[in-house]
Amino acid sequence: MGRLDDAKELQKTNPAAAEAAYKAILSSRPETNDVALKEYELALMALGELYRDGRRTAELAELVKETLAVLNAFAKSKTSKLVRQMIDLFTTIPDTLDIQVAITKSCIEWAVAERRSFLRQSLETRLIALYLEKNAYKDATDLINTLLKEIKRLDDKMVLVEVQLLESRAYHALRNIPKSRASLSSARTSANAVYCPPLTQAGLDMQSGILHAEEKDFNTAYSYFIEAMEGYHTQEETKKATNALKYMLLCRIMENQTDEVNQILEGKHAIKYAGRDLEAMRAIANAHTAKSLADFEQAHNNYKEELTSDRFINSHSMDLYDNLLQQNLLRVIEPFSRVEISHIASLVKLDAPQVERKLSRMILDKRLSGVLDEGEGCLIVFEETGRDKSYDAAIETIKKLSDVVEVLYTNQAALLD
Repeated sequence: MGRLDDAKELQKTNPAAAEAAYKAILSSRPETNDVALKEYELALMALGELYRDGRRTAELAELVKETLAVLNAFAKSKTSKLVRQMIDLFTTIPDTLDIQVAITKSCIEWAVAERRSFLRQSLETRLIALYLEKNAYKDATDLINTLLKEIKRLDDKMVLVEVQLLESRAYHALRNIPKSRASLSSARTSANAVYCPPLTQAGLDMQSGILHAEEKDFNTAYSYFIEAMEGYHTQEETKKATNALKYMLLCRIMENQTDEVNQILEGKHAIKYAGRDLEAMRAIANAHTAKSLADFEQAHNNYKEELTSDRFINSHSMDLYDNLLQQNLLRVIEPFSRVEISHIASLVKLDAPQVERKLSRMILDKRLSGVLDEGEGCLIVFEETGRDKSYDAAIETIKKLSDVVEVLYTNQAALLD
């Protein structure tokens, strides 16, 4: 492998010359002996990494397409590995989602033409994940339904777990929680019948935590997020481990256990994954502890990208803000029977229209007994009246009379027979 070693040495000082050297190795079809195939494989990956480091996505995409023509020389297992490794090169380059989708589709077409069924299924599973990342949920669910029928017929449990987990994520993104939970249950059942790799198990735990959090069971969700974070940590999946750690912090905030947030942030995992993501959660926890809407909005302004880019964090942080606003409004209006909306807005330091919208929603949800007088621009608060027990007694009496009539009717019917 003298030519390959020379090209690698050149890459340190002259990347352009190294690129030419790699292309020279790849210009001829590899021989069928193991040494030549190994040299071709290493040169291919080295050139791909060179394009990746230079963020030359067009050249990398063209390299993948050109490579498909010579992959017949390799064993099927080696072909699958090479194709996946080549597509993986795009994952570290930002803003390449559309290119990844296009390249994966072209590889699927090649796999179909070459009758490589297992490779096609693997690539289609990857394509579903890309669709979810792209928010193309219709395309994702259509492909999931087609692929699931085929995989269930083949009884390939490992691929089945991956696809069912993706299905659960897709339905969760579409806010169809019952279907999402059903898909996750199916994935866990399939996983029990086969060895489940640590990454897949961590993915199942992560999704379980998310669904429990959707049902407001934050203690159970926290337990699942711990398991997911440990799994991602052992596999050195930094981004996913950081997300699991953020979700753990969010669960503690939602449960009003903000004292534990600082303990988690001082732990060994938090130190390893320290950054703006965790600082954003610290700011939210501090605002929640202080019950300060101003601090909450300041945290959102300072860490807008970190808090809004994640759908799960954004959804629950908005719920947190909504609850905090409601608590502040109830505390402010407690001494009044009639108060101007502009005065309430000045006390909570928010715009009057926003306060008016929130008050009307609280009245409709029966969180507040009162009425909005839009003509006067004020809130009229009603006194809380206890439940009249005479109505309960009357309903109970009517129910007992109904039972008596039913018994009399049954006895009379028996006599007539």
